[in-house]
Amino acid sequence: MRRVAGIDVGGTFTDLLLTEQDGTGVTVKLAKVPTSIANQAVGVVKAIEAAGVSPADLDLIIHGTTATTNAVLERKVARVGLITTAGFRDILELGRRTRPKAYGMTGTFEPLIERPFRREVAERMNAQGQVVTPLDEAAVRREAEALAAAGCEAIVVHFLHSYANPAHELRAGEIVRSVWPNSYVTLGHELLSEYREYERGTTASVNAAVQPILDRYVQRLQGDLSAKGFAHDLLVMNGNGGTVPASLVAREAAKTVMSGPASGVMAAAATLGQSGLTNAITYDMGGTSTDVALIHGGVPEVSAELTIDYGLPIHLPMVDVRTVGAGGGSIASVNTAGMLQVGPHSAGSEPGPICYGRGGARPTITDANLILGRLDPDRLTAVQSKVSLADIRAIFERDLATPLGMTIEEAAAAVIRLGNVHMSGAIRMVSLSRGYDPRDFVLFAFGGAGPLHAVALARELGIPEVLVPARPGLTNALGCLVADLRQDRVNTVNKALDLVDMTEVKRLMTAQRDSALAVVEEEKA
Repeated sequence: MRRVAGIDVGGTFTDLLLTEQDGTGVTVKLAKVPTSIANQAVGVVKAIEAAGVSPADLDLIIHGTTATTNAVLERKVARVGLITTAGFRDILELGRRTRPKAYGMTGTFEPLIERPFRREVAERMNAQGQVVTPLDEAAVRREAEALAAAGCEAIVVHFLHSYANPAHELRAGEIVRSVWPNSYVTLGHELLSEYREYERGTTASVNAAVQPILDRYVQRLQGDLSAKGFAHDLLVMNGNGGTVPASLVAREAAKTVMSGPASGVMAAAATLGQSGLTNAITYDMGGTSTDVALIHGGVPEVSAELTIDYGLPIHLPMVDVRTVGAGGGSIASVNTAGMLQVGPHSAGSEPGPICYGRGGARPTITDANLILGRLDPDRLTAVQSKVSLADIRAIFERDLATPLGMTIEEAAAAVIRLGNVHMSGAIRMVSLSRGYDPRDFVLFAFGGAGPLHAVALARELGIPEVLVPARPGLTNALGCLVADLRQDRVNTVNKALDLVDMTEVKRLMTAQRDSALAVVEEEKA
């Protein structure tokens, strides 16, 4: 018997979908447990055990994680050093001369790499890849040793125009690796061989900042699984909708950003294919946030211009998912202006909504659905100690209904309505803002809370049809099972089309293909 488990870690729950295949057919087992925020590996092991199997019984695990996304958003990242072209160490901070808030001189921005750890060395390539200033190899060695002594755990080598000629970056990488105490060395062109030094630099800095976090998490997870007898392959989802072996994933850690939402979109594409449908807007409402994407012609839209946070563009091919802070655990409150506000703060899994009985004491969208009778209080998942409906109503009355001059039911309905406004805005971003008419699409609703709100959103946006999968709360775990091994490559040829040497283009494409195939072969080893 072959057992394969798809496990997705969300902000609130960890979901598992397990297939058991023998000569007679396929059996499916399901599990959903609260996410262990401090150490996601604990929740993964608990989900396997909740499905009634041991890790030792599994032949393959495909895992979607939010470890890197959370690390960047919460700035719980490694200390990173940067070696760059003389005169360009502030590129990561200057960016595109935008502001955190478009109107007014408010808001702050801190780059992932602090200025004292951004070091310059003499070298220069021009845009044609010709050497203008030779690489100062002694300076590279000196700065790398200084950054290691300053406590940097990872390092980025990022030179101007390395996409056109990576020779200086490659040589600097050799020098850095000879003195660096670990393997966390990122060369900008190896991750993204694309023009625009700012975007290439921030992508490399994100990669370096999360490398140690992801590496330690994967090692911890593999250790926990091995201790319980697991001795087979562990694959990790990437943001492009493909998978990569756990042994290689930390090398390009930035590619795992948004891997959880991407798995849901891949599951939606597979389900649509079986349903004979090709165009859909995917709507994944979980406990913490809502993720929206677009599938056109049966293929998920892919973008290389994700901005995970202000000033942190990641220019890697990823499934184009838009996220808003409206999930089942989104907290509802009355702000200082006396207006109702829903999100972006969430109760998460700890303490969770009031009805979970885990210590949550602030109204959430899930609690609003419960008050309006849209959820059965006797069939809620992961309730630690039951909270009476009267207690939930009392909190809504105190925190929302009385300040707003409403009844409790009116306040609960307003919470849901405002949450829907946020979510419909995200759907417009992936459809109308790109010239797609939502009326030409199906709304594919999943996630633990998605189907509760899908019809209202479809009505507001004029979407004629709503499709809900059989197990909407486990769709992301299904996405892990249907995803394939995948490698993406990109390289800028910065020339006018009539001046392009097609022989050079063919050489670049061959090199990219060979590079991707080499990784696949390494994956098989």
